[in-house]
Amino acid sequence: MNVIKKTVELPDGRTISIETGKLAKQADGAVMLTMGNTMLLATVCAAKDAVPGTDFMPLQVEYREKFAAAGRFPGGFTKREGKASDYEILTCRLVDRALRPLFPSNYHAEVYVNVILYSADGVDMPDALAGFAASAALAVSDIPFEGPISEVRVARVNGEYVVNPTFAQLEQADMDIMVGATEENIMMVEGEMKEVTEQDLLNALKVAHEAIKPMCRLQKELEKEAGKEVKREYCHEVNDEDLREEVKKACYDAAYRIAQEGNRDKHAREDAFMEIRENFKLSYAEAHADLSEDELAEKNALIDRYYHDVERDAMRRCVLDEGKRLDGRATTDIRPIWCEVSPLPGPHGSAIFTRGETQSLSTCTLGTKLDEKIIDEVLDQSKMRFLLHYNFPPFSTGEAKAQRGVGRREIGHGHLAWRGLKGQIPTDFPYTVRVVSDILESNGSSSMATVCAGTLALMDAGVPMKKPVSGIAMGLIKNPGEEKYAVLSDILGDEDHLGDMDFKTTGTIDGLTATQMDIKCDGLSFEILEKALMQAKAGREHILGKLTECMPAPRAELKPHVPRIVQITIPKEFIGAVIGPGGKIIQGIQEETGAVITIEETDGVGVVQVSGANKDVIDAALGKIKSIVAVPEVGEVYDGVIRSVMPYGAFVEFMPGRDGLLHISEIDWKRLETVEEAGLKEGDHIQVKLVDIDQKTGKFKLSRRVLLEKPEGYVERPARRERPERGERRERRPRNDEQRGE
Repeated sequence: MNVIKKTVELPDGRTISIETGKLAKQADGAVMLTMGNTMLLATVCAAKDAVPGTDFMPLQVEYREKFAAAGRFPGGFTKREGKASDYEILTCRLVDRALRPLFPSNYHAEVYVNVILYSADGVDMPDALAGFAASAALAVSDIPFEGPISEVRVARVNGEYVVNPTFAQLEQADMDIMVGATEENIMMVEGEMKEVTEQDLLNALKVAHEAIKPMCRLQKELEKEAGKEVKREYCHEVNDEDLREEVKKACYDAAYRIAQEGNRDKHAREDAFMEIRENFKLSYAEAHADLSEDELAEKNALIDRYYHDVERDAMRRCVLDEGKRLDGRATTDIRPIWCEVSPLPGPHGSAIFTRGETQSLSTCTLGTKLDEKIIDEVLDQSKMRFLLHYNFPPFSTGEAKAQRGVGRREIGHGHLAWRGLKGQIPTDFPYTVRVVSDILESNGSSSMATVCAGTLALMDAGVPMKKPVSGIAMGLIKNPGEEKYAVLSDILGDEDHLGDMDFKTTGTIDGLTATQMDIKCDGLSFEILEKALMQAKAGREHILGKLTECMPAPRAELKPHVPRIVQITIPKEFIGAVIGPGGKIIQGIQEETGAVITIEETDGVGVVQVSGANKDVIDAALGKIKSIVAVPEVGEVYDGVIRSVMPYGAFVEFMPGRDGLLHISEIDWKRLETVEEAGLKEGDHIQVKLVDIDQKTGKFKLSRRVLLEKPEGYVERPARRERPERGERRERRPRNDEQRGE
């Protein structure tokens, strides 16, 4: 074996090692990354040739975590790892977005990257290491790749930036971003913040890039020692340069005019661009009547590709030279916005947010603790109280195709919107909250429309949000080797597709709450990033103004059909008393009152949630719970139930779970020979007074007679002489043997 191992040091002195040549040697490239007790195996395999007709990069990234890595069994009946979790899919996307732009534009062979977590101790976070491992596997392969890249997480803890923080450190952070970059340029950013400034985010990006640079240099050394500096040869495109020039000459001016018009909607613009291409195909076919049908089909495929480049160049030049965008806006303009709250009567909250040709219909549902999402992943066993789901049906873009299950795109876009909103849900809000965004129209930035519609739906439901949140997507046009560039606010779908950057930010009036950025060009400076961030802030504030015009504040009252929830805390030692043996007490209260009750221990106290259809139901349940946790007080009068009758009295349950003795002498003022003589029997309700609590045994002494009117002329019988305590007994006389001193 030719095992090669390299180590890089993080700013705080911790190390990450990359080893190749030992495992998975039949893959095109394989490395084992180790940080502490966390170990990731990354492999990469690529097909030798491209599938005919493929004109894109067929890259598939998989990230999976083995439960054995943390010494755990998978859940479910099969006890085997199943489909990828949302967390694994989100990690795949982080890696994919950093790698994909760096494959050669004319490389179309299928590439499969697999990253597997094989060991973890719950200290270091493996998702921050997956991009580094994947790029290293590509570095030691012969697959063409214009990297390397690496990824790190940066958190700000107590004002200090920490690279690749531990799980414990991240809990204390007010900023959590993942950054992917080459040694020269930042390629990808994603993260969440607690209302930080744009300058804070820029500082974090600089810290991340400085940490990534030595990781990229390590991979170059690894590539050299592995002998993989020369990559495989390939030919996945056959070009006709004369035809490319002919398409540009014949179509560019017409495409530029359409880009310049700026008065067409999305579909009209698509039709106009398509008409230019189809007219050229017709004229080309007429001029080349000697071509066979198959030859003409090949030429038409090339025309499609070359015309795409013409359309791209025309749009970009129009923006750079005239400052005019496809829909006629200036670079800083936001599309027209209209909003509506409560369009749907059934949901607890609902809203429509429309910006240009992008529209989200969002709903908000409020539930109890029983509705929380249970997370059971390799390194995360927790519950989630705020959920956000994003749906992107084909009709939103006018596509005629079937709607399938939720894809990676839906999970990724929904997660970004969730991050943007979650920090504004008060921690003491007792409800479980679910927001669902259905995209009804899409032409750019539907995830940011989700943030805006989600904000309105939450406020419409009466969720007491700390502050409303808005979001915006920014774009960039920058040609290689050209100083001129344009930052675009509120980008269209075409501007995302044909541009160089998709930079989304969400935030309140006081700062950023989430961000996502994908870069498609080289040489993006921090100056451009800063301009984009400040332009985004202005756009975000404009959109926020539109939201607050529609709904200035959350509803003061929940809607009538929202289940009511009251939350109380009880001493920890009473949790068992409320639940009862086998859940008998809590189940009985729920059956008797119709309320839903949950209880759990949090921070040393019992947190009880009571929900019901109306106030009477909740009050009835709360009354029973409070009576269980109430401390008996001498002198208080209680309504009790006789649980058992004895010759010397009756045992009365005067509080739930608490019995006291009602002695026969305390039943009535007259002398009773038997308890039955007073007409009392088991199951009877009776009013009693707590007259004493034995300090040693904790037993309760009850009286009924003190609540009755004393008969006229009643003479209290003399109290029976109390037996002396053991310490008061007279000294006994010594026995004979003791007298003798024996």
